[in-house]
Amino acid sequence: MMVAVIVISIAAFLAIIIGTATGMVGADFATGVWPAVFVAPFFGLPFAIVLLVALVIVSAKRRSREAAEAQARAPQKRQRPSQGR
Repeated sequence: MMVAVIVISIAAFLAIIIGTATGMVGADFATGVWPAVFVAPFFGLPFAIVLLVALVIVSAKRRSREAAEAQARAPQKRQRPSQGR
């Protein structure tokens, strides 16, 4: 989902650049689908950053839980009594 939001935002950004390069002016961007295309990068890219932070947090919690479970399952090492050397 995060990758899709980033791709859509970048595609919208490129569409605005291409539209401007082909001679569109401000009034042309006010009709049709252009208002949605114009707003997509403003909301899509920050939303993708929030999704990335959430992914990092969830991944870190999962790894921490797996490490704790692995340590609980591992046999405890016995300490040998010192031999007085």
